[in-house]
Amino acid sequence: MLKSLTGQTTQQHIHSKLIEKAKVKLSTTNLSVSEIAFELGFEHSQSFNKLFKSKTKQTPLEFRTSFN
Repeated sequence: MLKSLTGQTTQQHIHSKLIEKAKVKLSTTNLSVSEIAFELGFEHSQSFNKLFKSKTKQTPLEFRTSFN
């Protein structure tokens, strides 16, 4: 049903929402990337970094640096 409404699979939708939340936290807080990863439910920050880079073509730190 989600795919018919949004064109995205459930996993794609969840990943999109996680990346949106991560971008907000990276641009508005001084939390470390590891702290943000943990808050978003990642057990390992490396998994978060890999997902973030695959979706945005930037690492979380590169995003934070380019935003500021």
